[in-house]
Amino acid sequence: MEPDTPLSEIVRHIDYIARRIGIEHVAFGSDFDGAIMPLDLGDVAGMPKLLNTLREYGYDEDALRKITHENWVRVLRKTWKQ
Repeated sequence: MEPDTPLSEIVRHIDYIARRIGIEHVAFGSDFDGAIMPLDLGDVAGMPKLLNTLREYGYDEDALRKITHENWVRVLRKTWKQ
């Protein structure tokens, strides 16, 4: 990713994947350490800006919960067999 990548491009990528395989298969990663982050995002403190951009593109709170944490929790529970 290039530092000048706009948040709208990240949302476009998220949307592309969600439309093809479903929102249940999209989740944010935590690889801020060592990865090149867009200047608009910066670090984890910029996540609210990304969430607001997703809202502007029509993602509701249910979808945002899935992307931010619910999908990870579901996968981890299945993996850990809790």
